[in-house]
Amino acid sequence: MSNATGCAGAPTTTDPCARCDVLLGLSEVSVESVERAETSMTVTVSTPWHRMGCPDCGVVAPSRGRRRRVLHDVPHGDVRVRLVWRQRMWRCPEAGCPRGTFTEQVPTLVAARGSITVRAVAWAIGQLRREHATIAGLARRLAVSWWALWRAIKPVLERLAGDESRFAGVRSLGVDEHIWHHGDRHVRGPKELTGMVDLTRDEKGRVRARLLDLVPGRSKKAYADWLNERGEAFRAKIAVAALDPFGGYKAAIDDQLADATAVLDAFHVVKLGTAVVDEVRRRVQQDTTGHRGRKGDPLFGIQTILRAGAEHLTDKQWARLTRALEANDAHEEVFVAWQCAQDLRAAYHARDLADGRKLAEHVLNSFHTCPIPEVARLGRTLRRWRDAFLAYFDTGRQNNGPTEAVNGLIELHRRLARGYRNYDNYRLRMLLAAGGLTT
Repeated sequence: MSNATGCAGAPTTTDPCARCDVLLGLSEVSVESVERAETSMTVTVSTPWHRMGCPDCGVVAPSRGRRRRVLHDVPHGDVRVRLVWRQRMWRCPEAGCPRGTFTEQVPTLVAARGSITVRAVAWAIGQLRREHATIAGLARRLAVSWWALWRAIKPVLERLAGDESRFAGVRSLGVDEHIWHHGDRHVRGPKELTGMVDLTRDEKGRVRARLLDLVPGRSKKAYADWLNERGEAFRAKIAVAALDPFGGYKAAIDDQLADATAVLDAFHVVKLGTAVVDEVRRRVQQDTTGHRGRKGDPLFGIQTILRAGAEHLTDKQWARLTRALEANDAHEEVFVAWQCAQDLRAAYHARDLADGRKLAEHVLNSFHTCPIPEVARLGRTLRRWRDAFLAYFDTGRQNNGPTEAVNGLIELHRRLARGYRNYDNYRLRMLLAAGGLTT
């Protein structure tokens, strides 16, 4: 069952171009008819007559009629929309001209040789970015193949990714790595990708947190080469560079961003303290029982409590913690390690940055002398990173947290796509999903 009208749903007007402008948002073509079925809609459009010269020689060309070209447009709810474009054709009358016949092009309607309308491509890009859609899902809605849709989208994303103006205004930079595939690195290249994130705050103090780029590898070279490619003007504007405790990234910052302040990420520092408590608990567990933790062992029952902040513990949890630590004198080491981790955490949670810095300096001056080897090792690590550790309190709590949030978005989109096999496609999709490309 179908319904044919001049322009369904359009305001009353005698101008076909005006009707199409309302229906399609295009003034270059006019609507000839609309046929609506239960699951599909077909809109026939054409351009008005106009004199046309040969693109090569300029001689006025006589018409060769029109051909029907079927295009896929933005779906109307659950209804698939097809545009039937009655495309004009001409023939060059000049005998010596190599052009022969040629057809009209409307770039605002569809790309040359394309089958998906420009606005459908823009709609698909918006769905990918805002609604966490997948190429496969959008291809089903448009009734095209995965490759057909990606071939239409990819050139747009490549053009946006190649626009150096998207790096303008970056004052604070974050860096972190993630694993993008689990295949053979000799076939698919490095498993690790280094991601650069814009951590610049806006006028209201909110962090932009947008992905700037992804490069293969996790090393000083990977980060330094990317910074070098951005140019001297970009590097000179970077005031703060946040990172996790990885010497390769720190070396790249020292090499390429000599005027920037390196800030050690708070999350990773607290994570190091929590890991120390776990290491001490497991060692003491093995020394006192001769085996790994089992149900009923005092230290095994509090492993989750030891990872929590002291201010979050309930009375019941405090009682469990006290009983476990008092069950054996050797458990005193676990308690001391836990207190050290809480001191480290308290430095970051201090409301006043000056008070937080004092706590951080106390950690630096005391941890490395602790008789517990795991705590002493953490103290030596923090002393090696002293300037970057204390910079958190001098830069208004700058940290790499938003970079971890971007990594969360990347993980989400990789799961939605069931993984990626092509690095270039992966990079473009993640740049779009994490705000690195603007349309």
